[in-house]
Amino acid sequence: MAQDEQTTAELMVHCLEAEGVEFVFGIPGEENIHFVDALERSPIRYVLTRHEQAASFMAEMYGRITGRAGVTSATLGPGAINLQLGVADAQTNSTPVVAISAQVGLDRIYKESHQAVDLVAMFRPITKWADLVPGPAAVPEMLRRAFKTAQTERPGATYLAVPQDVEAAPAPEGAMPLPPARVRAEEPSPGQVQRAADILNAARRPVLLAGHGAARDDAGAALVALAEHWQVPVATTFHGKGVFPDDHPLALGAIGFMRDDYVNFEFAEADVIVAVGYELQEFDPVKINPLGDKQIIHVHRFAAEVDVHYPVAVGIEGGIPRSLDALRAAVTRPPEVAPGTAKIRALLAEELERGAADDRFPLSPQRVVVDTRAALRRDDIVLADTGAVKMWMARLYPTYAANTCLLSNGLSTMGFALPGAIAAALARPEVRTLAAVGDGAFLMHSQEIETAIRERVPLTVLVWVDDAYGLIEWKMDLEMGRHSSVRFQNPDFVAYAESFGATGYRIGAADELLPVLQAALADDGVSVIACPVDYSENIRLTTRLGELTGPF
Repeated sequence: MAQDEQTTAELMVHCLEAEGVEFVFGIPGEENIHFVDALERSPIRYVLTRHEQAASFMAEMYGRITGRAGVTSATLGPGAINLQLGVADAQTNSTPVVAISAQVGLDRIYKESHQAVDLVAMFRPITKWADLVPGPAAVPEMLRRAFKTAQTERPGATYLAVPQDVEAAPAPEGAMPLPPARVRAEEPSPGQVQRAADILNAARRPVLLAGHGAARDDAGAALVALAEHWQVPVATTFHGKGVFPDDHPLALGAIGFMRDDYVNFEFAEADVIVAVGYELQEFDPVKINPLGDKQIIHVHRFAAEVDVHYPVAVGIEGGIPRSLDALRAAVTRPPEVAPGTAKIRALLAEELERGAADDRFPLSPQRVVVDTRAALRRDDIVLADTGAVKMWMARLYPTYAANTCLLSNGLSTMGFALPGAIAAALARPEVRTLAAVGDGAFLMHSQEIETAIRERVPLTVLVWVDDAYGLIEWKMDLEMGRHSSVRFQNPDFVAYAESFGATGYRIGAADELLPVLQAALADDGVSVIACPVDYSENIRLTTRLGELTGPF
């Protein structure tokens, strides 16, 4: 190959540049060294991770925050397989990700061969599209398709396998990236808007539910305008947290807890539910429509999934902000004032106030939530990992802007928050980032502390310590009255953090947490805070919720 010839690996990188890619998260292998080498000569920053699964979580959280596909890369075989959990998490969380891995060369892919497995077949069930790049000439079209597919509603993951001999081959003369094309949301159908308005004008006690799609479509302002114009309360899903600010007087908080929470009582009394950007994978609609008898107006960029508990009376498809604006103009009759809103807000406030005043040690979960909120600014980002920490943060943590409290609620994967926080800090360096993790989830990807230090990414990790898989213990105690196989031993978290070169903190009293959080967040380095938590509150919470009676 002549010295000035473009390689296929270089063509791939030029295609990524054309898509506006800022970062590629991954680990190189023998079979994709040309791709990694080409990235070295590109403005794109290659973020070397310590595990491919962590790289896939980083790509997912970058995509979640920016709306642009996060890119993750790995070698063939085991490297590619390690990407799969984060790829599946992105797919089920409706998050754009493009995963690229090496594959054995075309000269041996057709036969039994070292490290050869059918990667495309493995990725197809967990992506919107997966394929093998058959030759250099296919690269521009296939990469453009990968990004377009990943980023088009409903967003998700795509995967490309690049054979080793294809990556190293010369690119066709004159081969260039295809220019990205912006897909604009459709205008809502006036007829469907009027049908929905007719239902709402006759509604007795409607309620709005804002889901992940509303956050993705930046529908917060339109949602607030509709709620205020119509004086209707708004609940969010876990993924929708913040798209309607929790300090708004019409905010009901988040719905999706494993038992009926305060907010469920408003849905129990509702006759019409306006579901804005809600996706059934966020939580089972039986939680809001157990008898299947409520009228549902589905507002989204795409049609609703079929479910007996989600019978759509009217579907409005199109850009969500424009659909909400059209609905606001068409609805003329205000409903009855929902008396339950004030009570639900008061119950949430009382629980947070009790937490703020609770000086016990180990700390109550409510106290940890309160101090976390006090330490962070309105636009700072917290990632709450899967486990009991997720349940407490999702239902209690006041959130004021979309994508500032991030959870996994599609696949509900453990271990995403620490690596995901690194990507969040890279995507939005102007705000501070906190990973809130259980001690079980922390050790699944704690090796990425080294990545954060090496990449000079400011990061604070708050470990909720209970020496157990606390959510599973909670579920066992709740349903069986006993638990087993959930307890474990932990390392010295302070010494562990310091062994990486991070700063370690150990909380020894309730009044220590807030100042330690403030100090760690003000630092431009990496900090790990070990905070013992009293999860006896778990059963107390579900018992207390079970004793509530309506109507509100």
